[in-house]
Amino acid sequence: MSPILTIERLSARVQSRDQEILSKVSLSLERGEVMGLVGESGAGKSTIGKALLGILPRDVVITGGAIRYDGRDLLALPARERRQLLGAEITLIPQDPQTALNPGRRIEAQLTDGLRMKRGLSGTQAHDKALALLEEVHIREPERVLAAYPHELSGGMRQRVLIAAAFALEPRLVIADEPTTALDVTVQKQILRLIRSMQEAHGTAVVFVTHDLGVVAQICDSVTLLYGGTVIEAGPTANMLVHPGHPYTRALIDACPRYDRPDAGLHPVPDGVISAMRRDLSQRYGRPV
Repeated sequence: MSPILTIERLSARVQSRDQEILSKVSLSLERGEVMGLVGESGAGKSTIGKALLGILPRDVVITGGAIRYDGRDLLALPARERRQLLGAEITLIPQDPQTALNPGRRIEAQLTDGLRMKRGLSGTQAHDKALALLEEVHIREPERVLAAYPHELSGGMRQRVLIAAAFALEPRLVIADEPTTALDVTVQKQILRLIRSMQEAHGTAVVFVTHDLGVVAQICDSVTLLYGGTVIEAGPTANMLVHPGHPYTRALIDACPRYDRPDAGLHPVPDGVISAMRRDLSQRYGRPV
């Protein structure tokens, strides 16, 4: 069976700064797989997610490559056809539930719009489906939550609503853009378990954008590590975390705080590792990294 998503030598540039931010990025995602897209701030992971969704800023242009979803190049699709895929087959779990939800609309309206527009459900059918979705993401008193405004819910509840919305139309691919960043550690763990259980129940493929290797270890089947808009290393999660093949990967793993070694201290990535990697990438791509 062919992968559901294949990115082939994708490159992108910020026009106003004449700066390349993605350089020939290639990766592959199998159906029903959770892939972690990992890297420091500015590595290019969110840019890839936005390119998949077709929501790049106007100043950012794709300069080469292909994004193949189920065999179709998303970059070559007419705008109308691509919009039809969004929400129905490809959806997003945003980073900040506080800003992702419309503060002036009740939760029910925000959950049922897509069900009525994309699936043609009646008001009653959409209401019942929204209730079932909130129950699936373990929200108590779903009727009360449907009638609430976003500010009346906790951060964890708002994130559960966004997860319910992302899976509402039975998508085949979900882009999760650091969905636990704004949550405390206890709620973060609950949300990760929830995303994984929803993904398994619906058989959905997930691109999980994060900078946290601890999160990757909990939820991802595979990892693609980025630096400076390039792929440094990719492979199965267990293999990369236990037997990393690149010095930068090893340095990142060593830099992670260990709960089982509270006296070990912090180990920043050595300057020598960064310098050597940047020299190698600059020679490979013919530009400063």
